[in-house]
Amino acid sequence: MSKSILITGGAASGKSRWAVTNYSHYDYVLYLRTGDAVDPDIMHRIEYGNNQNGVEWDIVTGVADNPAEKIGDHKFVIMDRLNDYAEIVMNKMCPDISDMNDELMKSIERNIISDIENMRERIAELDGSMTIITLETGLSIAPNDLRQTALMKIIGVINQRIANSSNEVYFSASGIQFKIK
Repeated sequence: MSKSILITGGAASGKSRWAVTNYSHYDYVLYLRTGDAVDPDIMHRIEYGNNQNGVEWDIVTGVADNPAEKIGDHKFVIMDRLNDYAEIVMNKMCPDISDMNDELMKSIERNIISDIENMRERIAELDGSMTIITLETGLSIAPNDLRQTALMKIIGVINQRIANSSNEVYFSASGIQFKIK
C-alpha cells in the first residue's frame, strides 16, 4: 500500500535530516530538491546511509515544474521544500506581484496541489512511499512585503490541503519529530 507523508516545521528544525534518515535503508530512493544544491549536511547523511546500507539514491536538483515526471520507476521519493516549489510556481504564474488577486492565488494553489497529486498517483502506481518536506508558515511573523505575504498565504493553504490528504503528518521542532496525524 502506498504512503504519503508530510513533514512540516520551522527552518533548520530537522525535517530533511529526519526524512533522509527515515529512508536510509531503502535502495533507489529519489531525492528531489527544488534548490540548486543539496545542503552539505544532508548530502553527507545521504552518502553515509548509502555506504552503510549498500544502497544507491538518485538526486535531482533544480526541480521547477512537473515533479511527477522525474519519478520514473522510483518507489521511494523525498520532495525537499514544497515551500520553495510554491515560490517557483508563484513567480512563474505571477511575475509582477501587483497583478496578484484572489483568482490568481487560487489558480497557483490548484496548480501546486495538482502537481503533488500527480506525484502521489505515480507513487501509488508503484506501491511506494513519498515524503514531502515543507515549512510551517503559522509560526512566523506576518511579512509586510506583498510577495512574501502572498507566498505565505499560498503555502498555508497548500500545506493544509496536503496535510489533510496525507497518510501521516509530522511536526519537527528542535530536531525532534512529533507525529500529529
